Amino acid sequence: MVGGETVSPDPEEGRARRKVGAVKEFAIYTGLRLGLFVVTYAVLGWLYVGVFGKTGALLWPFLGAIVVSSLLSWKFLAPQRERFAAVIQGRAERTSARYEEMRSKEDQD
Repeated sequence: MVGGETVSPDPEEGRARRKVGAVKEFAIYTGLRLGLFVVTYAVLGWLYVGVFGKTGALLWPFLGAIVVSSLLSWKFLAPQRERFAAVIQGRAERTSARYEEMRSKEDQD
């Protein structure tokens, strides 16, 4: 026990915890984007049917929902996107460091 935390001698456990964090951030961000799209599509579809009646396909509200939900997610989901990007950047840095370490070991041989 170090500083009130149990330290696991198994490095795989630390990797598994980091992987779960990456998946969690991805799932949160993707779920919020999908939810925002569904809500936007429902509102635009409701407005479209209210204005034009039940004639015609709901293609225009669908295309509008893509654009509007993209703009809204860019504005309102920035914190979740930044957390997800930080997790991915950390993973890329660790992978790069391991690659360089393996490469330097090969150069020594």
